[in-house]
Amino acid sequence: MTGLNTIGRSLLRDAGILETSSLGKRRAASATRWLKTIRSIQPGLVLSWFVMAVVVLWALFPQWFTSYSATVGVARQQLRAPSAEHWLGTDALGRDLLARIIYGAGNSLSGAFVAVSVGLLVGTTLGIIAGSARGRIDGAIMRGVDVLLSIPQLLLSLSIVILLGFGIVNAAIAVGITSIASFARLARSEVVRVRASDYVEAAFGSGGTFSRVLLRHILPNSLTSVIAFAALQLGWAILTISTLGFLGYGAPPPTPEWGLLIAEGRNYLARAWWLTTVPGIVVILVVLSANRISQSFGRAKT
Repeated sequence: MTGLNTIGRSLLRDAGILETSSLGKRRAASATRWLKTIRSIQPGLVLSWFVMAVVVLWALFPQWFTSYSATVGVARQQLRAPSAEHWLGTDALGRDLLARIIYGAGNSLSGAFVAVSVGLLVGTTLGIIAGSARGRIDGAIMRGVDVLLSIPQLLLSLSIVILLGFGIVNAAIAVGITSIASFARLARSEVVRVRASDYVEAAFGSGGTFSRVLLRHILPNSLTSVIAFAALQLGWAILTISTLGFLGYGAPPPTPEWGLLIAEGRNYLARAWWLTTVPGIVVILVVLSANRISQSFGRAKT
């Protein structure tokens, strides 16, 4: 029987039928994989990454996207409506609005990254210490976290900015300080959850030291949620820094900053609606994009 099968396969191979069948199966499997890949693409997530990529390029290389100055206006071109010469119009001093939005991305994004970095580094460190040490150290740290969480974040940001002084850097530090409590609580809860896992107990039982188990098992499995939360906080930081700029506690004029652009245009809503509307739309798009990306990180974790 085995000999007959061998002879049959040999005849099919000679006739080219077996290769055709195998090739068809491979092509069908390849087509199936491509279809699954296409179906897995999420248009909203792709659009969010595109928006963030464009904004990051604005911040890094603004001269690639506009030839106009963000601070120097053109005489007799005040409050011009959007046109082929000025795609988003001009402000009350004749400055190109698109140029101010593009250059403002550097200030807004850099401030948001500073704020998230402060909250991520300080808050995560405190959360890891609290979740690992337990006892009185944990209680002391978490009571301080509770105090920070009991104060409205915007009010706390305003208070810190008033103490530090106005400016985009001070505003970013203030926003970062207000986010320390959220990072600390999340990091502590993740460390406590992972530390109670069976594989961590097994690592301790096999003779692993506390520092070795912490670095090798607890931290790598605890920081995924913290990183996803940091992406979410990026959008919140942009929105909060823009709010401080709108209230006059951020970058001083004529520095281009998205919140300041919205504030400068509110006096001209009847004559030049674009001065407030367009920067507001940009802030909304960036915040929504950052939130969508952070959601994808959270789903990837689960």
